[in-house]
Amino acid sequence: MFLSQIRQTDGSRAVVFRQGETARILPGAETVTGLARAAIAAKRSLIAEALSRGEGEVVDLGAALAGGRVLLPVDHDDPAHLHLTGTGLTHLGSAATRNSMHAKADPDTLTDSMKMFRMGLEGGKPADGRIGVQPEWFYKGNGYNAVAPGAALLSPGCALDAGEEPEIAGLYLIGDDGTPYRLGWALANEFSDHVTERGNYLWLAHSKLRPASYGPEMLLGDLPQDIQGTSRIIREGTLIWEKPFLSGEANMSHSVANLEHHHFKYDLFRQPGDVHVHFFGTATLSFADGIRTEAGDIWQISAPEFGAALENPLDQRPAEIGPVTVTPL
Repeated sequence: MFLSQIRQTDGSRAVVFRQGETARILPGAETVTGLARAAIAAKRSLIAEALSRGEGEVVDLGAALAGGRVLLPVDHDDPAHLHLTGTGLTHLGSAATRNSMHAKADPDTLTDSMKMFRMGLEGGKPADGRIGVQPEWFYKGNGYNAVAPGAALLSPGCALDAGEEPEIAGLYLIGDDGTPYRLGWALANEFSDHVTERGNYLWLAHSKLRPASYGPEMLLGDLPQDIQGTSRIIREGTLIWEKPFLSGEANMSHSVANLEHHHFKYDLFRQPGDVHVHFFGTATLSFADGIRTEAGDIWQISAPEFGAALENPLDQRPAEIGPVTVTPL
């Protein structure tokens, strides 16, 4: 079962509920967050709340995507209250690329990345009720950096690279009492600057301050254990790069519960009404294969369990010429 959000041809918003091949407008729901608040108040699941609304008119999601009318599957009316965050070195193949990017002169000395990865292998999936080792964590911005499916990911003028990261994201709403509620899961492109990161791993924070996209549909229920997706780059109608990516806990060094704990353990991230989009990491990058993307390239990220593919073109600002000046008052 899937939820998505669209803008109808008259400009109004609607929530779309899909079971099987049929997608329908969900009666009485304009936003997924509004639907989630109703589910919390009724003390039932998001699936149960959606099913209680009955069936609205059938909608062609493919046409809505083609027409640029599909919104992010979860958003916030105040973008400052949507947080984009993520964790890295969480997947079983994720250390190799990072290690090569951050390799030290002494090949016998473990990089900090490899040390972090090994910590996850040894303590990222604790027994029930226990807290595991904390992962690498990063901040990507707020809702102003959240880009709808089909819209362009804009690389800033200061960037040295524009690279995709095909991931799964968890989508959350904080309840009125500070409880984090997981709404569902979505395909995501955790857009990053790998050349900047390679220059010095302490620049990772800079490399992550980029827009990101997720959706088009939100998968409800449990996360599949073994997700086998595909990441592609299309240039002027031609496929120039394609590679499988793996996710789900069967392919991860951390449990999702452990990653969620180490994010939401901070009071800052349990503020009532806030929306969180948390990216769980990847082991597959076109950058690792020597690909340099260009303006107009289209990223396509897909996995059978997640419905429609996520596609975004790349846009790039001209290189910055001078420093940003601050005006004193």
